[in-house]
Amino acid sequence: MHIPSNANATSPSSQTNHFAFAAMTTLFFLWGFITALNDILIPHLKAAFSLSYTQAMLVQFCFFGAYFVVSPFAGKLIERIGYTNGIITGLCTIATGCLIFYPASELGFYFVFLLGLFILASGVAILQVSANPYVAILGSEKTAASRLNLAQGINSLGHTLAPLFGAFLIFGAVHQETSAESVQLPYFILAIATLCIAVGFKFLKLPQIKSHQATQASSEVSLLSQKNLILGAIGIFLYVGAEVTIGSFLVNYFSQPDIGNMSEKAASSMVSYYWGGAMIGRFVGAALTRVVKPVYVLVTNALAAVVLLFTTMNTTGDLAMWSVIGVGFFNSIMFPTIFSLAIKGLGPLTGRGSGLLCQAIVGGAILPLIQGAVADFTSVQASFIVPVAAYIYIGFYAMYVKKSESEG
Repeated sequence: MHIPSNANATSPSSQTNHFAFAAMTTLFFLWGFITALNDILIPHLKAAFSLSYTQAMLVQFCFFGAYFVVSPFAGKLIERIGYTNGIITGLCTIATGCLIFYPASELGFYFVFLLGLFILASGVAILQVSANPYVAILGSEKTAASRLNLAQGINSLGHTLAPLFGAFLIFGAVHQETSAESVQLPYFILAIATLCIAVGFKFLKLPQIKSHQATQASSEVSLLSQKNLILGAIGIFLYVGAEVTIGSFLVNYFSQPDIGNMSEKAASSMVSYYWGGAMIGRFVGAALTRVVKPVYVLVTNALAAVVLLFTTMNTTGDLAMWSVIGVGFFNSIMFPTIFSLAIKGLGPLTGRGSGLLCQAIVGGAILPLIQGAVADFTSVQASFIVPVAAYIYIGFYAMYVKKSESEG
């Protein structure tokens, strides 16, 4: 899907764009909800199947690995079947993955859960490749970061509510706290909700995006020459990896005697504060990035995340717990800001650039595995050095973009 950065909807109007944006936010909410539910699923399956941290992190490996596999084909799929049909296909794929959880829990095989997660995430990847660039260009380029921050705020609302949903239906299931069967109801509910949204999009008429065509070969060569895009893709890889791996460890981390000494159900509810901080931060960021250059906000947030992680690594009790929760607030503006900075000025290469950035979401598959291995070798607390390294790079990327803008 080749979308220029200065593209406009066909016969656009402010009212039409506002309606399209509102429709897109339902998708942002949905995949935020599904993604955060993994943070509850991981400790539950870890206990149900007696897994190591590394084995448990295969949940995120399969989920975010789907982005890497599916994203290159998602744009081509949408070009072939159309934008609305692409969204419906993604939603139906999500529902299929959710429904696989029922036979997976009946059979009691961990790998069947992983298969369901891969299929589910494939549908999410199709939505991501479409919705992020669509929202970015649905208005002025100057306010693209602000629009994405607002949409990501809705995404974070899904992230915030999902742990409460999971804590109640998964860890709250009577006599099933270590049984795989307690995931059947929540994922069945998700499947039905997703199919209802798909039916809704069947009757929507969204504004079409004008596109410039470019050959695949020339696009690939041109993309490799876009240093800002390539460095931004690395930033997306590390940001998503850091955000996901922190969330993945929170339940087990808060359950430790010297940190929170909580039950898994209580710790699951606390995860909502992490994602809730991101939600608040994104709404704040949507306003802030209209008056402050996004690069300044990005470097400040990266530095704050590093300080908070070093704090949690070197303290215990409430200070350690709230320090790592606080990282969520400073995560807030990172994805939409890096995304909008990376595709800025790509013109007809914007579509393929967006596909590359969505592929980079595979960081959510890799960093949790790395942190899981570090946690198995040392401790959960010491393993937070992995996201620290990611945030240091993000700070570097922000400074690089600032330098490039000054020289330009």
